[in-house]
Amino acid sequence: MSLTLQKRGKIWHIKGTVVGVKIRESTRLGDRKSAELYKNLRETEIVQRHSLGRAATLTFAEAALTYLEAGGEGRYLRKILDFAGPRTMATEIDNTWINAAAAAIYPTAGPATINRQLITPTAAVLNMAAAEGLTAPRRFRRRKEPPGRTRWLTPDEAERLIDAAEPRIKNLILFLLGSGCRPIEAFQLELDDLHLLTGEAWIWRSKTDTPRMVELPPRSVAALAAIERETGAVFVTPRGGRAYRSDASKGGGQAAVGFNHARDAAGLGSDVTPYTLRHTWATWFYASTGDFGKLLDLGGWTRADTANIYRKIGPADLGARGAAAGWTFDRRTLPPRRAIRAVK
Repeated sequence: MSLTLQKRGKIWHIKGTVVGVKIRESTRLGDRKSAELYKNLRETEIVQRHSLGRAATLTFAEAALTYLEAGGEGRYLRKILDFAGPRTMATEIDNTWINAAAAAIYPTAGPATINRQLITPTAAVLNMAAAEGLTAPRRFRRRKEPPGRTRWLTPDEAERLIDAAEPRIKNLILFLLGSGCRPIEAFQLELDDLHLLTGEAWIWRSKTDTPRMVELPPRSVAALAAIERETGAVFVTPRGGRAYRSDASKGGGQAAVGFNHARDAAGLGSDVTPYTLRHTWATWFYASTGDFGKLLDLGGWTRADTANIYRKIGPADLGARGAAAGWTFDRRTLPPRRAIRAVK
């Protein structure tokens, strides 16, 4: 039995069974000739899938839906899906297609934007489909990005930011500066994950799926010890006491409003985000300890070249300036552990 057309109101619908597959769907078309073409196309697709299998006929839209249902990041996929449409096969997505998509979606964008908002999400969708054996794995040529200075804070700038922040955001800033955690890791942190007697926090949900224990300098420990609640999320919103939700970990999600207010009040530029504090920690930690191996472990990096992106080379006195402000990362120079115990 082939598909038939039925008109409901102004729109044509298709109905029927093709090679055992029952179909009832709208063509979203009001013109009969266009609806006929749609019906014929759907019949061809169903027959091809029946004879060739799903892997040979998987569309990018289908792969993207599976990716999103599995919890994938959908922030930049809408524009890509609009360009691809419902008929673009996963097998058609190659570097030539990426170039065409970049020209259509981001005609004036720089390399960093195309890498982040087009190539990365497209690759993520296809990599998941490839892992399930539904398409061949592939790599895309990323645009070469011009070198630039990634922002980190000096101890003086950090003090201005801390002083300008309201208490909840201040505690978050003190934790991020002292731990090097990603903002989203901080938002997922529970009070039960804190080990303040030893100045540590257990990060069991991380971006790399590799749990790790981070070390906290006394200044961060003191901020966390002042929290009076005993259970639940460490960092909560002013309203309702709920954990912060991070819709964009680099921008800070819900906490971004309070953070940006403090940043502006401190006279810092818009290039300073919650994620800047991770770059700051890496730079301060290395200036204080010179221990690159431990930097990798505490930062949760598996590749040295990635850690090097975060670790900036500061002036020779940076470690001493940080220590004078209370940011001591070398545990060999910390006071005895009983002094840390006394914080809480």
